[in-house]
Amino acid sequence: MIPSSLKSALHHARYFPLWSALTVIKWRAFEMRSRGLGTTFAAVMRWFPPAGRRFDREARRIFPNMKRGDRARLGQDMGRHMGRTLFEIYHLAEFQTQHHKFRVSGTGLADLKKAQSEGRGAIIVSGHFGQWEAVRAVLKMHGLESGAVYRPNKNRHYERRILAGIEAGGRPILPTGRAGTKALVSHVKAGGIISILLDEKYSQGVRLPFLGQDALTSLSAAQLALKYDLLMVPAFGIRIDDGNAYRVEFENPIPHTDSVTMTRVFNDSLSAQILAQPSQWYWLLRRWDDM
Repeated sequence: MIPSSLKSALHHARYFPLWSALTVIKWRAFEMRSRGLGTTFAAVMRWFPPAGRRFDREARRIFPNMKRGDRARLGQDMGRHMGRTLFEIYHLAEFQTQHHKFRVSGTGLADLKKAQSEGRGAIIVSGHFGQWEAVRAVLKMHGLESGAVYRPNKNRHYERRILAGIEAGGRPILPTGRAGTKALVSHVKAGGIISILLDEKYSQGVRLPFLGQDALTSLSAAQLALKYDLLMVPAFGIRIDDGNAYRVEFENPIPHTDSVTMTRVFNDSLSAQILAQPSQWYWLLRRWDDM
């Protein structure tokens, strides 16, 4: 058991580098601050060996013929994107005012609007790809609001900043676990929209192909969609214009069949996005660990 005083000190120590980076760029314009944290994270991927090795292990699974130097550059590009994404999440209220940066495509948005007009709930499924919060920002632009499911962070400093950020994107924000699941069911049954990132390893899940490799995958989104007659819409916020703007794609709702088939459709959709823009996916999720 770690003493509470030591745990608090460790939380401060682990948060300090990010706090320092955010403080240094505090007085710059939004886009410059975003670029600044992206540059910091790219440097971490280049000069911090544990992060580089972890990325290389995961990327090598999917791109075994890619040269090591090319994978290293891919890792740095990923770090740049993820640094910008984290900055934007920490400042989500400000991010959501950047309406001129969003380009919307796909028919799924019209389907969501129709479902809402009928009092019908919906589930948006996405992944740690591009700027996933751009999806909820576009929904707000169109008079809709989506809550989200998130995994609480054990570090209280990160938790405070991240939770405050994502709450600005739409409510309710529901933690993983039994209480969160109960609230989620109540929300969608009442006609609400919820966004779920479905690309993390789920130890009680089923093995489904993801980027060509079997990965333990949660069926919960599809199970909820079937049980409560909800739309299940894949949506992705893809960085364009050197990362300064976002193409937000709302795909067609996944047809209701069975939970495995529906989840495979989503996995295939996200895999296609990642293969087209591999630097925009967060490769450090340990998606295939201990398979």
